[in-house]
Amino acid sequence: MKLQSLIFRPITHFSSKTSKFHSLSLPPSSSLKDFSVSNEINSILNTVSPMEPALEPLLPFISPDIVTSVIQNQPNPQMSFRFFIWAMQRKRLHSSASEKLVLDMLLCKDNAFDVFWQTLEEVKECGVVIVPDVFKILISGFSKMGLEEKAVECFGKMKDFDCKPDLFTFNDILYVLIRKKVLLLALAVYNQILKSNHTPNKATFSILLNGLCKDGKTEDALKMFDEMNLRGIEPNRCIYTIIISGLCRAERADDACRLLVNMKKSGCSPDYVAYNALLHGFCELGRVDEAIALLQSFQKDGFALKLRGYSSFINSLFKVGRFEEANEWYTKMTEENIKPDVVLYAIMLQGLSKAGKIDDAVNLLNEMTERGLVPDTYCYNALIKGFCDIGLLDQAWALKLEISNHDCFPNTCTYTILISGMCRNGLVEEAQQIFDEMEKLGCYPSVHTFNALIRGLSMTGQHDKANLLFYKMEIGRNPSLFLRLSHGSSRLDSSSLQTMVKQLCESGRILKAYKILMQLAEGENLPNVFTYNILINGFCKAGNINGAFKLFKEMQLKGISPDSVTYGTLINGFQRAGREEDAFRIFDQMEKYGCKRSLAVYRSVMTWSCRRGKISLAFNLWLKYLSSLPGREDAVIKEIEKHFVEGDVEKAILRLIDHDFKLNNFSLAPYTIWLIGFCQARKVEEALKIFSILDKSKVIVSPPSCVKLIVGLCQEGNLDQAVDVFLYTLEKGYKLMPRVCNYLLRSLLQSKDKKMLAFDLLNQMNSHGYDLDAYLYSTTKSLLYRHWDTWEMKSLAPG
Repeated sequence: MKLQSLIFRPITHFSSKTSKFHSLSLPPSSSLKDFSVSNEINSILNTVSPMEPALEPLLPFISPDIVTSVIQNQPNPQMSFRFFIWAMQRKRLHSSASEKLVLDMLLCKDNAFDVFWQTLEEVKECGVVIVPDVFKILISGFSKMGLEEKAVECFGKMKDFDCKPDLFTFNDILYVLIRKKVLLLALAVYNQILKSNHTPNKATFSILLNGLCKDGKTEDALKMFDEMNLRGIEPNRCIYTIIISGLCRAERADDACRLLVNMKKSGCSPDYVAYNALLHGFCELGRVDEAIALLQSFQKDGFALKLRGYSSFINSLFKVGRFEEANEWYTKMTEENIKPDVVLYAIMLQGLSKAGKIDDAVNLLNEMTERGLVPDTYCYNALIKGFCDIGLLDQAWALKLEISNHDCFPNTCTYTILISGMCRNGLVEEAQQIFDEMEKLGCYPSVHTFNALIRGLSMTGQHDKANLLFYKMEIGRNPSLFLRLSHGSSRLDSSSLQTMVKQLCESGRILKAYKILMQLAEGENLPNVFTYNILINGFCKAGNINGAFKLFKEMQLKGISPDSVTYGTLINGFQRAGREEDAFRIFDQMEKYGCKRSLAVYRSVMTWSCRRGKISLAFNLWLKYLSSLPGREDAVIKEIEKHFVEGDVEKAILRLIDHDFKLNNFSLAPYTIWLIGFCQARKVEEALKIFSILDKSKVIVSPPSCVKLIVGLCQEGNLDQAVDVFLYTLEKGYKLMPRVCNYLLRSLLQSKDKKMLAFDLLNQMNSHGYDLDAYLYSTTKSLLYRHWDTWEMKSLAPG
């Protein structure tokens, strides 16, 4: 049938029919033409082979709606796919509705995906060039429907059909990879973009920068940001906001603030998202007052705080313990008619529970339900944790039982909170029972759940059970790939994994690379650095330092980098075992392997050095730590070191304290370690100098330092100074242990001329709340009774 006669065929015979035909409400003539074209296309698809040349005369009359109609009504899926490919080549299919239509066909018909690839093969054999748009629409569609693996497969197969991706297709697949958090593969695809002579655009950089920032690779994101600028691509508002948010997540709020200033200078006005990200960044760092000052400056630009902003401020105020202010901000928000959502209620519940105000938290939960909001798992978990934190485990368990019928409750976090709370309170067996029941209830334990129970077992000395649980955790839910990559010659570290992904991508096997990375990601319940830290600490406390060191080596072989806690625990374990050389070898390794030595590590090494009488070494270690901090002056540190080497401890300490105060970075820890160290080394005079300097500098000396000094002074026979230090503790409100008090009193009573000081001291202790009857040992009381008459006569003597 000819097209011309089909389109202009008269339709008067329809109107001459009976009234029942009029009730069909015929479409306008244009729709009838579409209907006729659709029929002609279907006729060609069903009878003509190859159909592509026969469709060419119809091209001017084919619209996206006609393409949709044909695909919907064509019973043969192979013909539907072939027509889809032809329509894409002729730019006749662009709408999202048509995209969804094709995907529905792929999803609803049996073996449709295989049929599609077979159809492509046939089209290729016919010499038809397949355009990238065919794959792009599939990649985009599969991505929108959550079928990322299919999207990656589509992209990977483009090479098989001699179809080179255009930049839009590259961007679509980058978006898929970033969303699935396979950044390594996304960067490999980015290299493919550069090698294919495509020029990345703002969308490319926006996708990659977002992925880098969310993965915590802020430095790499900044390098890519610079690369973008070098390519002459000016960042837009979206890209600036991504980098600002990334810097804030990396705790670099000051850098984010500077970037916001540059953003404004470039003529790009920040939006609500950028302002809010910066405020959130300062709040997360606990710098609430600075965030409030920033808010005031932003308000001058027309920024108004909304629900999310209020949530950030309230959450931050709770975190820093400013509970009353948090409540004031909540009240202020409600007065501005901003209604709290479930997220803010969860923050409030957590904050109140943390403050120990469980009753207020329960009332808030009731208020939430009265407002018509359904509490989610986070809300309930906040309350359960609040009960666990104050030891009310029965109430926590009762709350869990009460709400177990809720659609999204309980979850892994709920059980983890309960297990952790029970372990802290010594109920490890009960925690084990909950853990064993989780999987039966369809709730698989997370790495945090495993860590909580392993810690509980280690704390109660059940190391065999802890190890057994560790190996169960290591096997995991998807063990094969992890074990294959983690042992023997096939083990992959991060560098070789990156090389492997790059090679697979370049050879077109992107789907294989994607599956490997996703399998690795699925192993989220495998032991992490925190798990190893718990076990290493357990071995060290049990005296099995070799077992701890074996675990330390094992975690490195598996590509898990030890952190400062790992090193500190192992160093402490070696020191406790008397293996000082091994401890310092581990200490030196930290810098070699790029792990920054924390204050806790330095304190541990210094403390053990002092216990062995190596005060100079402990002092030098602290100066080394100070040298690594920003703002410290090398000349001042060398001057302090010189004073100490010359034996002038007083000058060294005075200069160091002056320097600490000048930089507003004073830490009592090193002074306490040195003071106690001098006492242990029987250099009590030097310890007393440190005590006096701290006191004159209005620095409060810690109780352990006072105790060591009192005992050391008594051993040296310097009882007057020992009494002065004890009176200092009374003045500061310290209540020392009975052992120390009795030791000082006995030393006074057994001396030749200090007996009367003991009775004066008793009066002072009594006036400061000491229960002398309960506090004094029988031997001390016996000495007191022996010298009671002498003290009484002296106290009654005139003058």
